[in-house]
Amino acid sequence: MLNKNDRITLEITSLATDGNGVGRHDGMAVFVPFSAPGDQLEVHIVKVQKTLAYGKIARILSPSPLRQEPACPHFGRCGGCSLQHLQYDEEVRIKTRWVEENLRRIGGIDLPVTGLASPSPLRYRNKAQFPVGMGPDGPLCGFYAGRSHRIVPCEDCLLQPEVFSGICWEILDFVRERGISVYSEETGQGLLRHLYLRRAETTGQIMVCLVVTRPHLPHQEELVRRLQAACPAVSTILLNINSKATNVILGPEQKVLWGSGLLEDNLCGVGVELSPLSFYQVNHAAAQLLYREAARMAQLTGREVLLDLYCGAGTIGLSMASQVSQLIGVEIVPQAVENARRNAREAHITNARFLCADAGQAAAQLAAEGLRPDVAVIDPPRKGCDLVTLDALAQLSPDRIVMISCNSATGARDLKLLEERGYRTVEARAVDLFPRTAHVEMAALLQKLS
Repeated sequence: MLNKNDRITLEITSLATDGNGVGRHDGMAVFVPFSAPGDQLEVHIVKVQKTLAYGKIARILSPSPLRQEPACPHFGRCGGCSLQHLQYDEEVRIKTRWVEENLRRIGGIDLPVTGLASPSPLRYRNKAQFPVGMGPDGPLCGFYAGRSHRIVPCEDCLLQPEVFSGICWEILDFVRERGISVYSEETGQGLLRHLYLRRAETTGQIMVCLVVTRPHLPHQEELVRRLQAACPAVSTILLNINSKATNVILGPEQKVLWGSGLLEDNLCGVGVELSPLSFYQVNHAAAQLLYREAARMAQLTGREVLLDLYCGAGTIGLSMASQVSQLIGVEIVPQAVENARRNAREAHITNARFLCADAGQAAAQLAAEGLRPDVAVIDPPRKGCDLVTLDALAQLSPDRIVMISCNSATGARDLKLLEERGYRTVEARAVDLFPRTAHVEMAALLQKLS
């Protein structure tokens, strides 16, 4: 029987979907972060439950041949990456297996899954959200350590564009010099909470958004001048106001300090305008692979009515608009719907319309108009679809449904529920939009049973 603080020898045989390595000791599963299949380890046990235990690496006795030296000096302390110690080809194989196992175990769907790697495993993120806090030497920003709200300062995250680091340091210097207070979660006091940066891949434009508790930043004109001088790629600077005691990063209100308040990018040949609140895939190159896969699965001929549920700024549907007779996008966030409509206008796409509604409302409206989509594309949040959405989708009865999911566990659950409503899953792919982390995207095709 294992006890806390025991030291054991353990062979890691697999990787769980949270990125932890798994081995067995006296019939009990032991989970060890930052380990690799094939590792022989000395493990210090830190927690024991009835059927499983958690440990940390005390010593690597014999390293797995799948290991590599992590590129980032913060690996293991910052809560962002969990797989930098793995060779990237193996990471893609493991993630593909996770999707396959979730489909079989949760969805009851026995399909071979193929995997697509990201074009680059580093420097791929076009968005970063840095919490700001107070350290012993003054204001700092970085990332939260795993399972905590303790900020680990990070000079340069290797998943982000290198230019983001210089922008953060310029802002921190300004905050320090001007004595601007930073937010404390313990007291609820302070002005600056987060630094939120976005970059458009095709235009190089950068959005700088400071998340603050009040709609005014002292000496804000000076900050605008400093950022313009330090980084000419910065095209707009905003304040986002979030005064609530919450873990949600962005508040609902924006104030533009300089520029248009928007970014311009291009995804799959479609021009896109983005506000801070717009959903947009963080890995531009891999997102293009994913959306091309979705279009292939949709089997569009130019005659179809396409429904894009959870459409956000409209990027998925608009990328397919030239291949359909009509595109109908549905999104519940008003700002995102406005972005989608603007994106369609700017791209001169005239066969698209966007509804600000939930799935149930949209289904009722389309039914009242006598419209039935031939194909539906759905891209829900990590929690997946609710039953109202799935029922509404089944009532609309499209011939094909393409599901994109950033959580293959909830995706597999929703596929099973759609199969119970008259569909069959015929294909699935794992697309790695989030290299070096324990996240993977899934695309799956369902066909309506006759």
